Amino acid sequence: MNYEIIVVGAGHAGCEAAFACARKGHKTLLITSNLKNIADMPCNPHIGGSAKGIVVREIDALGGIMGKVADKTHLQIKMLNSAKGPAVQSLRAQGDKIAYPKEMIKTLTSLENLEIKEGMVEDLIVNEGKVLGIILEDGTKINAKEVILTTGTYLKADILVGNTRTRKGPHGERPSNFLSDKLKEYGFTIKRLKTGTPQRIARDSIDFSKTKLEPGDNKYLTFSFDLEPCYKIEEQMPCYLTYTTPKTHEIIRANLNKSSMYGALDDIEGIGPRYCPSIEDKVVRFSDKERHQLFIEPESRYYDDMYLQGFSTSMPPEVQEEMVHSLPGFENAKILKYGYAIEYDAIYPTQLKASLETKILENLFTAGQINGTSGYEEAACQGLIAGINASLKLEGKEPLVLKRNEAYIGVLIDDLITKGIRDPYRLLTSRAEFRLILRSDNADLRLRNIGYEVGMIDENQKNRLDQKMSLINECMEYLKNTKIKIDLEKQNILKEYNIEISNTTMTLENLLKRPEITMEIISKLADIPYDETILEQVYINLKYEGYIKKAYKEAEKLIKLEKKQIPNDIDYNKIKNIASEARQKLNEVRPATIAQAIRISGVNPSDISILSVYLKKEYGKDE
Repeated sequence: MNYEIIVVGAGHAGCEAAFACARKGHKTLLITSNLKNIADMPCNPHIGGSAKGIVVREIDALGGIMGKVADKTHLQIKMLNSAKGPAVQSLRAQGDKIAYPKEMIKTLTSLENLEIKEGMVEDLIVNEGKVLGIILEDGTKINAKEVILTTGTYLKADILVGNTRTRKGPHGERPSNFLSDKLKEYGFTIKRLKTGTPQRIARDSIDFSKTKLEPGDNKYLTFSFDLEPCYKIEEQMPCYLTYTTPKTHEIIRANLNKSSMYGALDDIEGIGPRYCPSIEDKVVRFSDKERHQLFIEPESRYYDDMYLQGFSTSMPPEVQEEMVHSLPGFENAKILKYGYAIEYDAIYPTQLKASLETKILENLFTAGQINGTSGYEEAACQGLIAGINASLKLEGKEPLVLKRNEAYIGVLIDDLITKGIRDPYRLLTSRAEFRLILRSDNADLRLRNIGYEVGMIDENQKNRLDQKMSLINECMEYLKNTKIKIDLEKQNILKEYNIEISNTTMTLENLLKRPEITMEIISKLADIPYDETILEQVYINLKYEGYIKKAYKEAEKLIKLEKKQIPNDIDYNKIKNIASEARQKLNEVRPATIAQAIRISGVNPSDISILSVYLKKEYGKDE
């Protein structure tokens, strides 16, 4: 059996990788240990969230599928931080654990070049440092020119509850017990990580009158730039909000020694996610907080399990019963599935190139939680990039490497390969220094042309983008050239918003630049012949013009540094006077550019200066 590309694992990373490879016309095999778990959501079924929602829009802009599948199957959707600035606004949808995988499978099986197979991969076919395929547990060899590993949390996975450790995957499936050992033999550094999940509660056992209603937005929203809304606003399913109590904290403190993470097991190696901690971690680390918020979220239209977001734990079942019953509205709650922690192997991501091909084995790409990330969206965007780059390599083309000023995806991959990880990496808006230009609303304007260039976006999608950009420019000119007289009638409208403007005439552009004026107010003062999507872009461009120009100016400095390449064969041990820590980090990461070298923790400005002088002397490169 021969394929061009094999994708191992069919979670969110694997689905995007397989889609990208097949979409680009390459004979692709997607292999998974369990066909029932394709696009599975073992934890919270939501898609998007702070920063993550922007990533989903970037995936769509580049031609990926997560956003489209989420749009067709979600239970509710809302724009987070809508009252704040555009840089932090981000979509979040509550997914359907039944409908989402079904729609994903439907999408994948429609592809001509993709075959899906069930099997457990135990080893790689390797010859002289190059990967040439995979080996299944029964010894079957399958050849390929490229292999993409997207194994999620299945490498030597252990489920941890109380004082018990069980070697199995998230749903009790068999984990991959041998592949990570083989990767070690090939020279990879393997890191043990940990994550967790909370209880699932029977809907009819919750007293929702003691909780706060959290509905979806009363406005149609989509992740995808290609789809119209596929839902009815009034049919969105609600989420709810509750809080822990002093009694909850008392129960947790009294039973800490029974938690897997706090003494019940003494062989825990994995480090848990800093930004999505267990409830035990929250109570211990934030002991001054009287309560922690918990979201009660539906998992599907097809069954009644409610997900208790924010209450993940590795306490034994009897303690979890006490903890859950101490929550407002959960006094008589029926637990359908107990929370647990899961420990698993991942590779240390500084062993990756920016293309997500590994430095250790040629033709091997990795994506998702195997690279030390946490979250469906982080996994999906890596899968998309790995799939695109494996395809581009087959085509003899340069890889797609998104810069930090181009996409959150670029920030994520650069952070992984440059800084490495201590705990599972989660994307945050604070990680992006250019977040004002990496917004949810402009993901298509930033990335759709790139998607077209790499063969993921078709002519119709490209034409729609060109039309949108043309309308934005038209609208900008319209506002610049259209004058409005602030007469008595318009002054009365402004007074409704506590705004006073004297009887004068000004352009709509100058009026909109006033800090107190919104697009809603403008629409009451004048008839602007453009739709909401166009007006949103124009509004942001005008309102934040100075800040956006400053951000682009800073980005230009980064681009100049990115052009200063560091030769692959450089020997850092020959550079005199460089700090020992900097030498060790530079040897580990082996940055491709001066810009990347600057971002390495432990490499100081003085080290960069010495490196720049060395490059100029030895390679004739300007600093």
